[in-house]
Amino acid sequence: MATLKDIGAELGLSVATVSRALNGFPEVSLKTRTKVQETADRLGYRPNRVAQRLVTGRSGMVGMVVKIKPDMSADQTFFEMLTGLTAALSARETDLVLAVDQGGDPVLPYRKLLERGILDGFILNAPVTDDPRVTFLREQGIPFVLHGRDRATPDYPNFGIDNAAVSATSVDMLAHLGHRRIALINGELRHAYAAERLEGFRAAMARHDLAPDSARNGATFESHAYTRALELLAQADAPTAFVCASTVIAAGVMRAVRDRGLSVPGDVSVMAHDDALPLTRAISFDPALTVTRAPLRDACEPLANMLVDHLGGVPAEALQVMMDVELIVRGSTGPAPKGG
Repeated sequence: MATLKDIGAELGLSVATVSRALNGFPEVSLKTRTKVQETADRLGYRPNRVAQRLVTGRSGMVGMVVKIKPDMSADQTFFEMLTGLTAALSARETDLVLAVDQGGDPVLPYRKLLERGILDGFILNAPVTDDPRVTFLREQGIPFVLHGRDRATPDYPNFGIDNAAVSATSVDMLAHLGHRRIALINGELRHAYAAERLEGFRAAMARHDLAPDSARNGATFESHAYTRALELLAQADAPTAFVCASTVIAAGVMRAVRDRGLSVPGDVSVMAHDDALPLTRAISFDPALTVTRAPLRDACEPLANMLVDHLGGVPAEALQVMMDVELIVRGSTGPAPKGG
């Protein structure tokens, strides 16, 4: 197995410089750090974790807290994130430590983990608006990265999608197809993504001179979407198109449309945001679902790299990425029905 001395001999660097480069010290230039890491990978170097912690003061472990529902279940987005993050962090010689949150205090699990003094930082997901976890970790000076954002102008590392644009893209497409009565079946407004999508929906509806009051929030499960869609479809001015927060929500909406004796897309168009989860594949709907698409798994490697880079000294302002979504048009959307 290669040693620091072997890497230094090949590059003409001192052992101390090689060690600092591998441990991300900012006084070593990015060019040198990259060259040292490439050489270390080629020679098969593996760091001594105990020695590494003594040098850097870091454990090589980061934490993530998963919120478990009262029935002791976690949704499929968690498992998608877990597998992706574990693999991405492992590639950066970092381990993921998991904890469970079943209580009412969202900060308590983080406080308990920090008391053990074993974690370098955290990966946060599913932010609420003005998330108390963000406030707590910033006050404690603990590095973290957030999947999404909890405020309009974050000052911490984050990676996510433009949720306002998700709704706006959907409304723009449906308006172009002639739809005038468009409804949003949205998630719980305490979640930052849902608040952003409602804002984007209202702005896009106003831009097309459409009534923006056809939004129903608080849908988490298919059953929630079903009841909200039935309520809207029973109105005299029923929507001719639905924008759904997820493919799960879209399943409930499509079931409600059919139970009202209507067809998709002949009478009602349906589209959703798709995280590309294996159990609710948009392509498997009948008809296949039109979506804005941003696979959840695509966030795992950037989140892992952002946190490790931030721990290595990269400033937060250089670690903020908002991705656009892809629009995929399939069979669940069509022109507005005549008179609709």
